[in-house]
Amino acid sequence: MPFPEFDFLLNSSLVIALISIIALFFVPVKLKSGIAIAAVFINVLLTSFVAITVLTGNTIDLLFCAGNLWGDIPIKIDGLSAWFILIINFTSLTGIIYGKGYLKAYNETSPKLTSHFIWYILFHLSMVWVCMLQHGFAFLVAWEIMSLSSMLLVIFDYNNPKIVKAGMNYLVQMHISVLFLTLGFLWVYTQTGSLNFEAIGTFFSGNYNVWLFLIFFIGFGLKAGFIPFHSWLPHAHPAAPSHVSGVMSGVIVKLGIYGILRIISFLKADFIVIGEIVLILSLLTGIYGILLSAVQRDFKKMLAYCTIENIGIVGIGIGLGLMGLGNNSSILCFLGFGGALLHVLNHSLFKSLLFYSAGSVYQQTHTRDMEKLGGLIKSMPRTAGLFLIGAIAIGGIPPFNGFVSEFLIYSGILEGVKSASISQTSLFALTFAGLSVIGGISILAFTKTFGTIFLGVAREKLHHKPHEVSLTMLIPQYTIVAIMLCVAFVPQFFLIPVNNIINSLFFSPLALEPISLVNYSSIIVNISIYSALFILMVLMIWIIRSRVVKTQPVAIRATWGCGYVAPNNRMQYTGKSFSKPFSKIFNFLLIEKKQYSELKNKEIFPKKRSYVSVYHDFFEYRLIKKITNRILYTANYFLFFQNGRTQSYVMYGILFIIVLMVLTFLNIIK
Repeated sequence: MPFPEFDFLLNSSLVIALISIIALFFVPVKLKSGIAIAAVFINVLLTSFVAITVLTGNTIDLLFCAGNLWGDIPIKIDGLSAWFILIINFTSLTGIIYGKGYLKAYNETSPKLTSHFIWYILFHLSMVWVCMLQHGFAFLVAWEIMSLSSMLLVIFDYNNPKIVKAGMNYLVQMHISVLFLTLGFLWVYTQTGSLNFEAIGTFFSGNYNVWLFLIFFIGFGLKAGFIPFHSWLPHAHPAAPSHVSGVMSGVIVKLGIYGILRIISFLKADFIVIGEIVLILSLLTGIYGILLSAVQRDFKKMLAYCTIENIGIVGIGIGLGLMGLGNNSSILCFLGFGGALLHVLNHSLFKSLLFYSAGSVYQQTHTRDMEKLGGLIKSMPRTAGLFLIGAIAIGGIPPFNGFVSEFLIYSGILEGVKSASISQTSLFALTFAGLSVIGGISILAFTKTFGTIFLGVAREKLHHKPHEVSLTMLIPQYTIVAIMLCVAFVPQFFLIPVNNIINSLFFSPLALEPISLVNYSSIIVNISIYSALFILMVLMIWIIRSRVVKTQPVAIRATWGCGYVAPNNRMQYTGKSFSKPFSKIFNFLLIEKKQYSELKNKEIFPKKRSYVSVYHDFFEYRLIKKITNRILYTANYFLFFQNGRTQSYVMYGILFIIVLMVLTFLNIIK
């Protein structure tokens, strides 16, 4: 139904963005971050008001006049759009506030900050509009603005060639994504004569659903990070400033999920086939992502691979929901799609928290190599605590929010077994086992990361002593933790709108009974409460013991070292040694390249040697790298065209004109 006042609100958000961008060119450098925060905050208020209104039960339909070329462009804000808009707004707001403190060292580089904040404002607004536009061409324009602005945010430190390379790699892959999305929209246009999203449903009504879905799935899957379309993630996330990494991991990959869910909402048939495809690919994505995450020593790269793992978990939920549609099971639909939507929210929370905490470590130590760190819990206790909370949540351990969505997905797998065929039951059993493996390896990965960075003693002497970050950087993280606890202890507040979204979008004839929703909410709340009570009991015992011990005389002596009395900071586990046994088990996927010289047989007293090892991405190393090398090899044959001689370029122009004249004369072109 039309809402003229919302048209005014959306136009106001565009005007505010334009005014703030112009203001950034003229205000002093100290005010630039404040202008950017104010612009994002106001736009968050305006668009969130619209989204919250929609989640209460209304759907907003607007028309934007684009002239004679494209006619009226439909803008639709339904429950799915509203859910993603609210996630985008919250993460973008925490990101820009955290970024103010994170970028404090760059206050002397005014042009750099100006461009950064301009791209951030455009980045935020383009993501919101991606969720609202319902016209193929307009959607691709917003999608392109989102990709370009995020790439320019990634290459903030453009003086570093590696960062520029990561940004270019990201941009190229995003244009491959646009290519597939364009093919999908053009295919629909040739069959229906319309670029509106509703035409996709018309196409699905009269055609085989699988092939068009797969084209859109590849286009959106590149953004989301499904394997083998994931290779931009491990390069772009570490290269970007940490607040940008948090927003990209927390939000931008989710817009790939939004696109997939939007296409699914138009499907008319083939739910089981498509569901099995999505389920299998998602399971492989989750396992592959966490395997690579567990062996990384660059902590931001580790978090990037962990994003791939969580996209796999979201995809598992989507696959379950599709199979629920195919089997006419309302409870499986809710547990699948509901678990996916809730995990989208949960992952945006704990992953942005982890990236912000990691950014705090990087700001104070100027290194992402966990092998050079250690003992930071003494100098950065708040950051250590926040990182630990994020690590527990991402492992799906109660009483934090990661458990809630994973519990729904696990429940969906068990529910699916009740009404499934033998082949589907086998797939559900493998999915359950795979999801359990993902959770176990996730705990290993974050135990290694937290222990190596924050526990023990420093492995190398840093240029300056680390200290706790500013309150500006901590407040967004505390806010995220508060929302995480709300999801864990008041899940019904989030499950009700999720259920409404699913009922209105996917299977209104199969609406879930309210009693089932209450049952799952009560189970989650009870588990969260008992887990919290257990943690409180342990803390109380520790406090009582500390009080008792404090009254007793304390004698401190050296630990018995088996006769060795000269310990040093190298005599502790490193990230490499922690994960080495694990990497040996999965060495067929975890490709390790070592650089060292072997000891010779007659070398009784060997000289000092350096040992360097790097883990390569299987798909990037075995597939993508070979393809790009072949393209470069073939392109070298045509280097003679670009020879630097003006005469040659003039000759090319003359030949081009002659060819056009001949083709026109022969009536080949008109």
